[in-house]
Amino acid sequence: MSGKQRIYKQRIQATETLAKVFRAMELIAASRIGKARNQATQAVPFDIALTSSLAAVSMHSRLDHPITKIREDTKRVAVMALTADRGMAGAYSASILRETENLLDELREQGKEPVLYTFGRKAQAHFSFRGVQVEQSWTGNSDAPTEEQAHEIASTLLDAFLATPDKGGVAEVYLVYTRFVNMVTQVPQIRRVLPMRVVTEEEAQELEVKAEPESANDLSARPLYEFEPDADAVLDRLLPMYVRSRIRAALLQSAASELANRQTAMHTANENAQDLIQRYTRLANNARQAEITTEITEIVGGAEALAAGH
Repeated sequence: MSGKQRIYKQRIQATETLAKVFRAMELIAASRIGKARNQATQAVPFDIALTSSLAAVSMHSRLDHPITKIREDTKRVAVMALTADRGMAGAYSASILRETENLLDELREQGKEPVLYTFGRKAQAHFSFRGVQVEQSWTGNSDAPTEEQAHEIASTLLDAFLATPDKGGVAEVYLVYTRFVNMVTQVPQIRRVLPMRVVTEEEAQELEVKAEPESANDLSARPLYEFEPDADAVLDRLLPMYVRSRIRAALLQSAASELANRQTAMHTANENAQDLIQRYTRLANNARQAEITTEITEIVGGAEALAAGH
């Protein structure tokens, strides 16, 4: 075997090993995307129902809650970036990191002081490497966030917003995450979750129509509510629940988006590996044919030389 053939054979073996890894990661992501997608989509009806309840309660209450008030006593703004723990997911984490950096620059230009929170090792490593201080980070289970993680993150951000300026309180809270549309489309999203804006009942009805178009004819008959002990007390319980629900929904959307991106990226990588294997195989065959041709030429040349000598 010539030197070129040996090189191409080694490249073929290395590429075949990588192709097996890519295929395995694609299958793992495909096996988990179904559950993640269901969790992300099943959270939507609950959020819409909670939004409708808030709209109904707000019509019967004074709507004077710290979560809904605009703070002007501090310039600190919390920014939460949701990325992946691992790579091999295409541009999923890179898109979020780019959007986060743009948001941080925009806030600084407005004279505000960003306070960074991260979820996922990619965001933690990215900003730590660049010397950006991270207030708090969460890692592990980025493609399958737990209820405990969602509750801890929501409680941390709520406490930061409700804290006084001398205790590190913030005036706003932003989430930078990836919204899962379908297996093909995932969109980076920047959303302000605090201070919270309570939608009107008409806006809540529009959300219900988008989620369940067949219920559009039933919107004229709205339910009557009785509040116990009163509407303000119910609102005090619903508002924090609503914020936690939005943060949990963002985590689930990000998890589904990460798995969809990883499945697509690994499928593409596997196809590219197969193309490389075919290319190296063709080059190895060409090298073998060239070697055979050279050997035949040498034999024929030697035979002719012997015949001429006689």
